[in-house]
Amino acid sequence: MSGWLVPTDDDPIGRTDETISVTVDGATLHGIAGQTLAGVLLGNGITAWRTAGDDAPRGLFCGIGACFDCVATVNGHSDVRLCRRRAADGDVVTVQTRGNS
Repeated sequence: MSGWLVPTDDDPIGRTDETISVTVDGATLHGIAGQTLAGVLLGNGITAWRTAGDDAPRGLFCGIGACFDCVATVNGHSDVRLCRRRAADGDVVTVQTRGNS
């Protein structure tokens, strides 16, 4: 079987220069359209955004939505897996800790 490559000009998932802004705990972060919310946070240097029962920091772990380490509140909906949620311009994210999850 031979490989098949999509010409970059025809790639529907090609890079875009369109930027988005999301608010995370009151701070405005910028990302690229099409990124997940976890990708936006990581791209802005934020690697942990909640704490577990032992107060250990948690952020992105599996990256596919299986482990639930990356959950946060998005637009008022709690326990959203940020690795699975595509960021939308204007999203409001609140990190979850043991006391507010």
